[in-house]
Amino acid sequence: MAPVQFTPFASTVSPAFWHTLTKVKLEVQKLSSDVLPIVASYKAGRTFRDRETGVDVSLPSDLSLAEDAFDPPDQARSGRGAAISRGYFKNFNTIEEFKAADKQLLFNNLCGEIWEAFKDPNADPSEFLTRFLLITFADLKKYKFYYWFAFPAFVSKPPWDIEEDGWKLASEEFGTSGLESISAGLASKKSISAFFLAKKLKGTDNYEVESLKNLASFFEGVSPSERIIGFLDPSSQVQNPGWPLRNLLAYLTWVAQALGSAHDKPSYSILCWRDLEVPRQGQHWKSRIGLVHIQGPSPELSSRPTAVGWEKNQSGKLAPRFVDLSPIMEPTNLAEQAVDLNLKLMRWRLLPSLNLEKISSTKCLLLGAGTLGCFVARALLAWGVRKISLVDYGRVSFSNPVRQPLFEFADCLDGGKPKAEAAAAALKRIFPGVDATGHMLSIPMPGHPVPSSTSSLVEQCKADVARLEKLVDEHDVIFLLMDSRESRWLPTLVGKSKNKIVINAALGFDSFVVMRHGARELGGNSPKLGCYFCNDIVAPTDSLTDRTLDQMCTVTRPGLASIASSNSVELLVSLLQHPAGNGAPAPPPPSTGGSGNEESVLGLVPHQLRGSLAHFTHNLITGTSYERCTACSNIVIEEYERKGFDMLIEAFNDTKYLERLTGLDKLKEETDAVLDDVEWASDDED
Repeated sequence: MAPVQFTPFASTVSPAFWHTLTKVKLEVQKLSSDVLPIVASYKAGRTFRDRETGVDVSLPSDLSLAEDAFDPPDQARSGRGAAISRGYFKNFNTIEEFKAADKQLLFNNLCGEIWEAFKDPNADPSEFLTRFLLITFADLKKYKFYYWFAFPAFVSKPPWDIEEDGWKLASEEFGTSGLESISAGLASKKSISAFFLAKKLKGTDNYEVESLKNLASFFEGVSPSERIIGFLDPSSQVQNPGWPLRNLLAYLTWVAQALGSAHDKPSYSILCWRDLEVPRQGQHWKSRIGLVHIQGPSPELSSRPTAVGWEKNQSGKLAPRFVDLSPIMEPTNLAEQAVDLNLKLMRWRLLPSLNLEKISSTKCLLLGAGTLGCFVARALLAWGVRKISLVDYGRVSFSNPVRQPLFEFADCLDGGKPKAEAAAAALKRIFPGVDATGHMLSIPMPGHPVPSSTSSLVEQCKADVARLEKLVDEHDVIFLLMDSRESRWLPTLVGKSKNKIVINAALGFDSFVVMRHGARELGGNSPKLGCYFCNDIVAPTDSLTDRTLDQMCTVTRPGLASIASSNSVELLVSLLQHPAGNGAPAPPPPSTGGSGNEESVLGLVPHQLRGSLAHFTHNLITGTSYERCTACSNIVIEEYERKGFDMLIEAFNDTKYLERLTGLDKLKEETDAVLDDVEWASDDED
């Protein structure tokens, strides 16, 4: 007789589990340290014969955690020939908490739960005999994980012994037909593959199998020598059964004591099941069987026995394990998750209802890749936007890199790279996961004639308009970030016609305006909020010809562009979080006593922000739409939708066309007539 030696459980954690843990931490647990249920699986141990040496090589089955470990236990799928093991998971928020945790208390609590399950006649032993515990600390910034498994197993005193001939091949006991019948029984009853009972059918060489929870009834009338207790054995050692046998023997002792059948020198025929399928020709059955005894009376289990089971680390010490995934992760994927980390932390710490998916899926078109365009693009990246398209007709000049953060000196050489393309390439260098594209495109403008006598120019203008319309169609948001007022007219009109979100930003020397254009309302009604042109009483015209050097460049205080750009992006994000989206109302004046935007998780969604660096002030302004607006009024939109390019070419060539179309010309005539009737005092009168 020799003491039974058990092969400890070992753990294997797939990288996919750590990715799932990252999501659970950021989206479910957040700062909570609550214990969560978790599931793992294990199979039978295997042996392979080395073809060169002819020696059998053992390969034990580890307890494996995969990406589905956090799925509900009742939905757990073990896979073919595998057993489900249920456990508990606890993550600590800091490495200090992980180190200082009362691990023995956690271990004892789990042992107590297993012990109480022994006493429950309705409990299924397959669900509690292999319970485990996993504690972790996840450093999500560096993708480093500290973890420690515990597989509680009760200690028997005195220990169990195995007969002198040890664990022998089960085929010697059952024969081929007997093992085939057991294998078929287990295959047909997947739920009992972890622990099972077997007895020989009278008059045959076949065996019947049943769940361990039916122990008392299944063996009724069967002599002890013919009772077979089996378990799926993760060990591959010839004379060392797997760790689950420890708790199985403790459970058998408890049941015998509870049924009043405990006696001196208790013994059990234990079948260590190691065959996932019937062996092929030339192979042999690997399962083993042995008769285990206790020399003396059955242990008294009036109180919970002591238990062991903390897993040793790679160095063989009782200490946590450590895994660093950053070297093996694809850098782009690593960046993808790291980019979103700050946003997810923001959501679970401050704004649980923040819809990050809506932000990341929003496709943004930036018209202008200069100072405003560069800063807006960077802010969109920080908010997790994945689709950014930039449009600009210019090239990078030597004055640009110090003010426009997506460019550098090399972009200015050899005449300068196209701005939009260079900016898109820079975004991809910053974050390869962004879908950034650059388009070199000239936007046709009112007051900039396209001579009909030159057909090639007309065709080029028509192609430019078609490209712009297509880009607006393909995006959700249009940012107007150009240098001139008239260049914003066509995108404003097209954006309103297609009911897109339009965000406008413009700079002065020390002041800026940021605004969202009002949504186009259904039914032909005028939109409530105005656009960039709603305060004008003249049509946009040429502001680019005959300019001095200071007029050719946008002369502003250096910090102004980043302030205006940040406000533009924050306005967009607030708008996206509002239940009404693009139709969100502007907040009423403070005198009314309410914001009117309580539904937005990010606060106010103003119509306009006007800021001044001279006084370091921000003012919220609401401007209603103007029925004679040359860009967003119904009459202009309907004329564009009816005539298309023919209407546009007329607006480009005739500076008075938009004023005639909207009635601004008549308004001007009426105003002049009124002024003519005014009697003006002469200079020498009081």
